[in-house]
Amino acid sequence: MDLRWAGQLEAWVQGQAESVEDSLPHERPTRRILRDETLLVLGLSLGASGVSALISFVGSVTKPGGLKDQAATMNASAAPGRPWLDLAWQLFGITTALVPVALVAHFLLREGAGLRTLGFDRTKPWPDLGRGAVIAAAIGSTGIAFYLAARGLGFNLTVVPEALPEVWWKYPVLILSAIQNAVLEEVIVVAYLLRRLQQLGWSPGSALAASSVLRGSYHLYQGIGGFIGNMVMGVVFVYLYRRWGRVGPLVVAHSLLDIGAFVGYGLLAGKVGWLPTP
Repeated sequence: MDLRWAGQLEAWVQGQAESVEDSLPHERPTRRILRDETLLVLGLSLGASGVSALISFVGSVTKPGGLKDQAATMNASAAPGRPWLDLAWQLFGITTALVPVALVAHFLLREGAGLRTLGFDRTKPWPDLGRGAVIAAAIGSTGIAFYLAARGLGFNLTVVPEALPEVWWKYPVLILSAIQNAVLEEVIVVAYLLRRLQQLGWSPGSALAASSVLRGSYHLYQGIGGFIGNMVMGVVFVYLYRRWGRVGPLVVAHSLLDIGAFVGYGLLAGKVGWLPTP
């Protein structure tokens, strides 16, 4: 996993923020500003996704039939039958989804910090890669077993990680989508949110609960299993972030997990009996 683009992202945001920083006096943000900024970041990203997932879940449980007979599709075609337009929409969606991360970087730069403060940089590439790979291996197998069990018990929809057409850009887009998910979720839901809640005076236990419940909430569209499984994953990720002080390994782990899910489903769906399909 190449993390060079992380430094490029921070450099771009820093360049955009320099003119603002030069024209404004450096001030320590008040608690109200920190609270409002946090709510805005969440409202533009995963907080809004949590509300959307809740509405989707209510629609699923009130629909006739069991949850496992319904499907939750993640990476779908945006322009069926028009591959170049579809590619443009896919890349547009991946890019714009990272804008809240750029906003977080801007807010941190205003404090005289940056994404490096969260451990999202290139200073420790090999430890980040190694730790991330170990986390992904441990969580991946457990996650698959939990998903199959939850679906079998009727607590989860059938998750369809990808439904893209068979075109040349399918797997590159799936990999980019996986990395985008990882960066967005781990930078905001773990590193940034924990930093802000600490600054706002939250206890470590309350901050852990908020982060893990938020992670579970925007996976609720998958069903109760998706909510519980991701909430538990959130607890583990918060613990590891506090232990290492770096979000880099979590981004790597999440990227590998999603790449395995997206690409693996594309390669195996309909070819193996244990993988549920709609």
